Amino acid sequence: MTRSGQSARVCAAAAVIGLLAAPLAQAQDYPNKPVKLLVAFAPGGPADSIARIVGQKLNDRWKQSVVVENRGGAGGNIAAAQASKADPDGYTVLVTTSAFAVNQTLSKTPGYAADDFKAAAVVATTPNLIIGAPSLKAKNLKEAIEAAKTEKMTYGTAGAGTTPHLSAERIFKLEGKVDIPHAPYTGAGPATQAVIGSHIPLASVALSAAVQNVKAGQVKGLAVTSKERVKALPDVPTARELGLGDADDTTWVVLFVPAKTPDAVIQKINADVNAMLKDADTQAQLEKIGFMPVGGSVNDAQGYVQSETSRWGDIIRRIGLEPR
Repeated sequence: MTRSGQSARVCAAAAVIGLLAAPLAQAQDYPNKPVKLLVAFAPGGPADSIARIVGQKLNDRWKQSVVVENRGGAGGNIAAAQASKADPDGYTVLVTTSAFAVNQTLSKTPGYAADDFKAAAVVATTPNLIIGAPSLKAKNLKEAIEAAKTEKMTYGTAGAGTTPHLSAERIFKLEGKVDIPHAPYTGAGPATQAVIGSHIPLASVALSAAVQNVKAGQVKGLAVTSKERVKALPDVPTARELGLGDADDTTWVVLFVPAKTPDAVIQKINADVNAMLKDADTQAQLEKIGFMPVGGSVNDAQGYVQSETSRWGDIIRRIGLEPR
């Protein structure tokens, strides 16, 4: 072989090694600049609450700015579509809820595909909560459903396709045999504020979004969708207790990154989120707003999202909701 041929081979081998080493070097250096948490819903909701806790804890751990940016709308699809087009380097992290799983069945054109992302970590879960306006005469959800059979009512949510939306549809239509019109908002915060102001009589939101409002007497806690009553609101009955089905519906918050993000970066995010969730202060902050920490491996996160996508797809078909 000529010297020029040997030189070409050496150069080619070096190039391959360089390509293989680049992601590893990138991961070892991660993060070396500010990280953006792109939140799929408006301020005041579960995704936003979790993003701010995660952001502060990772900021302290990474010694880098972690910036929370809210991009609500379309049941979380607007932010997800934006995040799917971000550079796959770990510097744009989508913070969204179980709406991500729901939208795989419910949205005709979500603006992204499920395989555009990898789940980096499941942060926490919370039951769904149906609340009533102060002016509502009903004391619990069973009474509200009975009233809705003769009175004109609407209910708000953080958006079509969120699990509180589907929980409410299942309970109202399948269990209560009543059709209450849905009024989607850009987030659980705005929906809760609408109930506080008696602009709408009902809302179905993640418990974390309205737990403090129930405690303060600003809204009525009508029912939670968990198997058992929650410690944060011991006086609020479960939908099961009221004879409204036996489902255990939750809203979860997961961190996603673009699918081509280096595995080592994803593992870094996962490991640091898991370490954060073991911190007593983090656990106390989550408990205060009605969330339970989850954590687990990257494979656990991927499997969980896939199973939830299948489960909520089945619920959508049972309710009879058409893709929008």
